Formats: sequence, C-alpha cells, structure tokens
Amino acid sequence: MRQILLITGGVIAAIAFVIGIFTFNQVNKEEAALTARIQVRSQVLAESLVESIQPAFEAGATSSIKRTIDKFVGDQRLSGLAVFDNTGTVILSSDNSPDVIDAELLAAVMGRGEPDGGFARNESGLLYVSVVPIIGENQETIGALASIQSADYIDATIGSIWRDNIIRFLLQTMLIAAAIFALARWVFFKPLYDLAESMRAARRGEAVDDDKIGGDLLLPLSSEIAKMTGSLRQARHAASQEARMRLEKIDTPWTAERLKEFIKAYVKDRPIFVVSNGEPYVNTRGKSGIEWTVPAGGLVTALEPVMEATGGMWIAHGAGEADKAVVDKDDKVRVPHDEPRYILKRVWLTDEEVAGYYNGFSNEALWPLCHMAHVRPVFRKEDWTEYRKANALFAKTLLKEIQGVERPLVFVQDYHLALVPGIIKKSRPDAQVAIFWHIPWPSAAQFSICPWREEILHGMMGADIIGFQTQQYCNNFIDTVASEIEARIDLEHFSIFREEHQTFVKPFPISIAFPGIAEREEKADPALLSRLGIHSTHVALGVDRLDYTKGIPERLKGIEFFFERHPEFIGHLTLLQIASPTRTSVGTYKKHADAVLAEVERINARFGTRDWKPIVFQHRSFSHAELRTLYRLSSMCLITSLHDGMNLVAKEYAAARGDESGVLILSQFAGASRSMKGALQINPYSAEETAEAIFKAASMPKTEQHRRMKALRTSVRDYNVYRWSAEIIKALAELD
Repeated sequence: MRQILLITGGVIAAIAFVIGIFTFNQVNKEEAALTARIQVRSQVLAESLVESIQPAFEAGATSSIKRTIDKFVGDQRLSGLAVFDNTGTVILSSDNSPDVIDAELLAAVMGRGEPDGGFARNESGLLYVSVVPIIGENQETIGALASIQSADYIDATIGSIWRDNIIRFLLQTMLIAAAIFALARWVFFKPLYDLAESMRAARRGEAVDDDKIGGDLLLPLSSEIAKMTGSLRQARHAASQEARMRLEKIDTPWTAERLKEFIKAYVKDRPIFVVSNGEPYVNTRGKSGIEWTVPAGGLVTALEPVMEATGGMWIAHGAGEADKAVVDKDDKVRVPHDEPRYILKRVWLTDEEVAGYYNGFSNEALWPLCHMAHVRPVFRKEDWTEYRKANALFAKTLLKEIQGVERPLVFVQDYHLALVPGIIKKSRPDAQVAIFWHIPWPSAAQFSICPWREEILHGMMGADIIGFQTQQYCNNFIDTVASEIEARIDLEHFSIFREEHQTFVKPFPISIAFPGIAEREEKADPALLSRLGIHSTHVALGVDRLDYTKGIPERLKGIEFFFERHPEFIGHLTLLQIASPTRTSVGTYKKHADAVLAEVERINARFGTRDWKPIVFQHRSFSHAELRTLYRLSSMCLITSLHDGMNLVAKEYAAARGDESGVLILSQFAGASRSMKGALQINPYSAEETAEAIFKAASMPKTEQHRRMKALRTSVRDYNVYRWSAEIIKALAELD
C-alpha cells in the first residue's frame, strides 16, 4: 500500500513539475511578446499624435489640441490621453482619463528627451502608460504626451495559459488515480466504503462511530474525518441549543462564534497580542519525529479557545526541546499544528535566565508569597535581576511586533511578567494593555515582605486594566497600593491614578470553553480504568499539577481517615490521583513530590490488598480526551486546594458530566467555590471534613446528584471562557 502511494505521489509530482516548468516558460514568452507588442503600438500611436499636436502646442492652441485628443481617443479606443507642459503640469486630458501616470516616469522622459512607458493598475484593471516627449523647434523638451491603453488582455491570456495547464494536470492526475484504483480496488474497497457511509451518516446528523471511519488502512485520512465529524457534531449541538434558547427568549450562551462577532463589533480590525511565560504547545522529539503536546495548567486551558476564536499572536517562552525546529526565521509558527488558527511567537531564554527568572523569583518568591500555603518565599537579588531581564526581553519582543500597529490590544498573563505592562506603556502610550493575575493576590501586610514590591506595583500599573479572579483579590491589591506607593485611589470606579495614568482594577473570574470542547461526547470507555488497574464501584478522581498549593497530602490524609471511619468501603472505592509533573527543577517541588509518593505508598501498604489499592497514583500528564473520559467515569472529583486563584478542573468536571451525575468536592479556598454552589465545599485542612464529604458523595442519591450537577453546569455555562474574554476585551476596547 505504501509503495503504491509513493509511486503515485512520485508520478504526480513529476508531472506537476514538468507541467509547471513548461507553463512557466510559456507564460514568460507570451508575456514578453504581448508586452513588446503593446509597447511598440503605444509608442507609435503617441509619436504620431505628438506630430499632430506639436504645432498647436507651441502656439498654445489648447482647443485644437483638445479636438485632436478626443478624436484619437475615439478612433483608437484608448483609455486616455494627457498633455503636460515642461513642469509636469497637466494642460489637457481626455474625458475620464485614468489617474495612473507616474510623476517619476514623466520627469525621466522629459529629462532624457526619450520615450518610455510602464504598466499600472487601478480599479478597472491592468493599463499600459506610454510617455513621449514633445520637442520644440530649438530641440528642447517643451512638454510630454502620455497615452493610456487597456492591457487586460495580457492578464486574461496569462490566466488562460495557467488554467488550461492546470486542467491538463488535473485530468492526468485523475487518470493516474483511476488506473491505480482499478488495479488495487480490492485493497481499498472496504475502507473506502466504510468511509463513505460514515460521511453520509455525519451529513445526515446521525451518530458516527469514529473507530470505524476508514479503518487502519486510511488512518491519516480517517483521523481528519473524525475531527471534522466531531466539529460538525459540536456545531449542530450549539446551533440547536441556540435556536432553542431563542425560542424560549433566553440569552444565548457565549460561544466561539459569538465571541468572533463580538470582537468584530468592539475591536474591528485591531489585532490582539497575548504575552505569557507558558506556551500553548510544546514540541518534543519522539520515535515518529517531532511531536507536540498541550501543557497542563489553567492559563493554557483558558486562553487556547480564546485565541482560536479571535486569532492574533501569542508570545511565549519556547521551552520545548524541539520548539526551535518548527518555527520560521522570525521564531513564529501557526498553531494548532493540525488546524492553524493563530500565530505563536516564541521567546528564547538561557538556562541562567530560566533559573533566576522562572525557577527563582517567579516560583520561589512570588508564587509562595501570593499563596497562603505555608511555604516561605525566598528572595534573592540575583533572581530579581534575571526576572527584570526576562520581562524586558518579553516586552522588547512585543514592541517589535506592534511597530506600525495603531492602538494595539495587549493582554499580559500572570505573575511571571509583572513588569511588562510598565515597559510597554512607557514606549507605546497608545497601546491598550491589560494584565490578568491568575493566582491570588495576598493581603497588603503579606505582600509587604517583598523587597521589590514597589517596582512590581509600578510595572503592573502600567496596564490600563488589572484583572483578578475575585473581588477579594482586587480589594487586596488596592490596599497594597495604598500602603506602598503614592497614588490616588478612586473607590467609586475602583481605579488608581498615578502620574495622570488611570488603571482600573476589576474581577474577571476565569472559566473554560463550555459549551464547546469541554463537553465533546467522546465515548466514556471503561477500559481506561481497567488499564489503570481500577475495578472499584466508586472512583474518586483528583487532577492536579504536583504543586504544594493543591493540597494533595491533605487529600491523602482525608482518604486515610475515610477508610478508618468507613471500613465497609475498603475494596470498593479507589482514589485515582493524576499528578502532572511541574517545576521539577525547583527544590521545594522535588521535596514535595517525594513526600507525596511516600505517603501514597504508606496508605496503600496499610489498606491495600492483592487485588485492590486505595490510591492509584499517576505521576504523568493525561490528554484532554482521556481526562474527559475519566471525568465521566468517576463517581466524584476531589479538589482540596490550600489556596487557588480559580481551579478550572472543577469547571471541566462539571462540563464533562452531560449525564448530570457525579459529585464535586471543592475546597473553600479555591476561587471556583465563589460561584460553584452545587459542590460539597470543605476545609481541606480538616481530614474529618474531607472524609465526611467523600462518604456523602459515595452515598448521595441520584436525584440530589442531578440537582447539584445541574446547578454546577449552569454556573459554568453562564460564565464561560468566551464571556470572560469578551468582558476583558470590551473593558479594554472601551477605554478612552
């Protein structure tokens, strides 16, 4: 099969190459001949006309010149004629003469005293302009005559040549493909038949089994068809839902399509630039070549659908081992790789810069400073130096991209780039800049321990809008500014005035793409749990980065206390803990990972049997499709964050539960707890509360599960990531 495809491709490529070379040569020859012909004809016409008008021109008889010009235009079917004096000023021109005469060409002809010409275009098509000097009796150039002729037939002739040869190529390709199909139809017949049937079913709106589309033989094609049918299902679902809501006179939910229309209305053609440390796609080298993955984390989860809906440019640090291999000379690549919708521009950082800026100041100073997770922040002068350098590099990269862009919209992300807004605003005051702080903002007293707190605040207030997850974080920021720097606080509009610049501080609780990719109806295959060694009646799911703020040790203590208090569930309930690796080069995270693994082993040794483990620990990342399947298969989802800006796993879990079953156990210290009232909210520091919530979830009647999950899904649908983006963009675009 592969050999047949290679031969077919090689033959078609050879034919295309030969036809392309032939066509290119034919086009060049024909274009040269047609150009020479129109040049000669135009010059002859112009010179003959000059002989007719030269006496009248010297005598200043403009009426005589006008009659001659009108006669020539009528007789020769010229597009226009114009007469100029020796200063290049138009004396006379024919009616409706196109304004395409180049001043430089006119000056060159009168300077040299020799005729010349060239092509020009306007709304009517291709034109040829011929300029001939008017020589006086003393052999001096006293003016010039310009004739304008339509040259559309040149374009038409060239287009006809390309069209004929392309048709010839297509016909040859069809014949070759038909011959190969005739020879190998017994190999292709069944897969192609299944593929055709699946496409017909998709067109009719019927369910399609993705596993049967095309079979293994046509895997690349079937994969693309599967994606198309999935997108078609989503579009039909969104359209029917929107139509139903309109009939019921209810506001339609925010979707990618609605966001696009919103941006057209508010942003017009102004491009949007996102700047973040984390990149949405990481390229690595695998067995089959360069592969790409989507990193875990709320920032990518939230912004990826926004960028796909709006386009624009995302500037981020290229941390993948193969990132440089996929970018162009400007360090750009269009993403997603399989269906490009926007531009990703990568910024390169040295190992020293990463160690100081990212591992050091960002994650050993700012991260613990902003999270009340009882980890002491570490402030090092050398880390601060690298942080400033890296912020300057990101800002410089952005400033280069927005050169020539009027009033660009810039969206800076998170605590890694706190200084970027100030740098941008200093160089481009016209830029409208927003920064969104994804993590909590601490109290003024807590933030005051940072040695470089004033510089950070000044940098952030270069933005026109500073967004936080909750109103409480906005209040904390205002209190911090009032305590640390001289500025005028306007509590009525919740803004800060500093050096005549106004910065608004607003809450924008981040969310997910729902309805949308978060609710794709992949089959919830129980085999995924079997492959993980899970056969329990009840599955409790935890999905986190292996970060000390996520409360994984506290969750494990809660599970241990649950089995102590409810031994009847031993062998019948399993905690599947997915812990994605994160910041593995930071010492605090290494110690935390070791402690978590040790605790898992201890609890498994205490309660486990030969056929069952209370905790199945997966120290790796799972794909979005795998997570959606696990969300649907699990009985409950545990989120025990000690402090969290939002936590989008809670919203992803609710979005995935189209059956409106399952129970969400949610920490009261996660930002999501403010709106997700259908969850069982707990204090994660209390193992007793966690254990009791697990028992309540495992024993909860289906009717109560449906009531709670319906409320959770409604809250996520009403405030999804498209609405989040629209509110920030609207606030930014409406600034004076």
